[in-house]
Amino acid sequence: MTTIHIIIAIFVLFAMSRTYLRLKDGELNIFAFIFWMLNWVLVAIIGFWPGVTQRIADIIGIDRGIDTVVYFSILALFYLIYRLYVKIEHLEQDITKVVRDEALDKFNDKSNE
Repeated sequence: MTTIHIIIAIFVLFAMSRTYLRLKDGELNIFAFIFWMLNWVLVAIIGFWPGVTQRIADIIGIDRGIDTVVYFSILALFYLIYRLYVKIEHLEQDITKVVRDEALDKFNDKSNE
């Protein structure tokens, strides 16, 4: 086992333990837990067997395996950013509704006095 394999193994085990603790604390639901655990397993597979990426690259017609990793990583990041954007938009709408309702309640309380 080379130094990079040891570093990857330590990182993946650390990340998996943190993911499990977030599930245990209730900060992650089961679907998010499974999603992140699969990601960490993929990191381990790519780290220990980088030839897998070259096989995938050959299948989909990309020259190098690392390019495949970069392309899929960029796609995944864009998708995660999109999900965060949608979630933030919903939170902003919820906050606006709460503030509006609170302001109307205070206004109605003052006008009833």
